Amino acid sequence: MKSGKQRKLEIKTARLRRTTRIQHRPLPVDVPPPGAVFCDATRLAYGSSYGVPAFVDRGYYVDIAFRCRDCGVECVWTAAQQKWWYEVARGNVETRAVRCRSCRIKERERQALARRVHQEGLQKKQAPDHP
Repeated sequence: MKSGKQRKLEIKTARLRRTTRIQHRPLPVDVPPPGAVFCDATRLAYGSSYGVPAFVDRGYYVDIAFRCRDCGVECVWTAAQQKWWYEVARGNVETRAVRCRSCRIKERERQALARRVHQEGLQKKQAPDHP
C-alpha cells in the first residue's frame, strides 16, 4: 500500500508525461480551411480529461456554430475567439460556447445581482439588532 505522498507524486508525474506528449505532437500535414487559426498546445490549460480536444489533433481552430441556450439564436464561435478563450484566458479545453454575447452579458449581470443580494443578506444577518 502506498502513502498519500507517493500516490500524489505518481499522479503528478503521469500528468506531466501526458502534457509533454500532447505538447510535442507534430503539426498536421493537411491545409487548414480559410479563417482557421493555428493552435499553440503549450498554452492550453488541461483539466483531468482522458482525451485530447479535436482542435489539438487538427492543429488549428475552426469556426463552430451553436444555438444560444437562453434565446435560441444561431451564433458562431469564431476561431479567433476560441484561441483567446483557450490560450489567453486559459479556459478549460472541455468547455464550449453556449450563449450569445448579449445573453452572456445578461447572465453576468444576473449573477452579480444575486451575489450582491446574498452579500447584503449576510451583512444584515451579522449586523447587531440595535437601531
